[in-house]
Amino acid sequence: MMAQDQATCENCANTMTVVSWGGAYQNSQVKAYIEPYKAMHPELTVVMDESSAESVAKMRAMAEAGNVTWDLVDTLASDAIRMCDEGLVMEFDDIDAVLAPAPDGTPASEDFGDLLINDCFVPQIVYSTTFGYRTDVADWGGKVPTTVCDVFDLETFPGKRALQKRPIDNMEWALYCDGVAKEEIYDVLGTDEGIERAFNKLNSIKDQVVWWTAGAETPQLLADGEVVIGSTFNGRLFSAIVEQNQPIAMLWDMQDFDLDGWTIPADLPEDRLNRVLDFLYFATDTQRLADQAQYISYGPARSSSAPLVGFSEVLGVDMAPHMPTDPANATNTHLYDYGWWADHRDDLDAKFQAWLTQ
Repeated sequence: MMAQDQATCENCANTMTVVSWGGAYQNSQVKAYIEPYKAMHPELTVVMDESSAESVAKMRAMAEAGNVTWDLVDTLASDAIRMCDEGLVMEFDDIDAVLAPAPDGTPASEDFGDLLINDCFVPQIVYSTTFGYRTDVADWGGKVPTTVCDVFDLETFPGKRALQKRPIDNMEWALYCDGVAKEEIYDVLGTDEGIERAFNKLNSIKDQVVWWTAGAETPQLLADGEVVIGSTFNGRLFSAIVEQNQPIAMLWDMQDFDLDGWTIPADLPEDRLNRVLDFLYFATDTQRLADQAQYISYGPARSSSAPLVGFSEVLGVDMAPHMPTDPANATNTHLYDYGWWADHRDDLDAKFQAWLTQ
């Protein structure tokens, strides 16, 4: 289905429930394209839901109950693959019929390129999960962390750590810091011995870990001095450093690159689907994705958006050095294997939760 002309939206629902992650990231979405879209469509009420971290489980439950209340869901690439495989979200037969071309006429399929990793997923941003640390920790003797493996060094860098309450990231970092080469991580993690090896490495810091589930938690834990180093999404740390002037610095080593983007629940009623498609066409065009980078340090998924990212009049800073893709920050990065996690996530989630209770 083609998106409706932006001046009108015929047979479109007047309410739309958008699911996202809360915090600075959700605010960047609201400012960059939800508020501008609402200004064009004053009849529309947008309801924001901050349940993206639980999107797979909740979508499964809604589908089973036959009552899907969400209209547009922001999700991780790996979760989009899972939901697509299970028929929970809509497949796009022709992405160029749904998304706007670049200003020079380049089709969306070429503009997004390899980031269109799945037929159900429309990428918005490239972000990373990485570490922030306090810059004023007295008992570090003037030293600062320089590699991700310093997170596992309690002797040189004592203090509480914050890690996300999920296997993704943590298992990869654990194996890497136990001596596994980056290119071999998933081969090793695909064995029972590799899983045990990752858990053993995490055991070395487990009693010093505060587990988080929402991206805003680590910046707050750092600001409050409850942890000295912690993982979260790079944009959340950017907000704490640049906007809140917190004594926090970034540790970019082995940052985990990932994609975040939109999925549409399967089998929406026609009026709701029309509204979502109309919004999606607008919200993922070249200018809107570049506008989002005015508010948060995530790289836009469109190639045509990148040249439009520069000095942020909103924040008063040059955004490029704060992007995870900036060459100075990307000397040692890790790329997710989306297919691997889609195949193994449920099993490792269960094992990870069992390990947490041990």
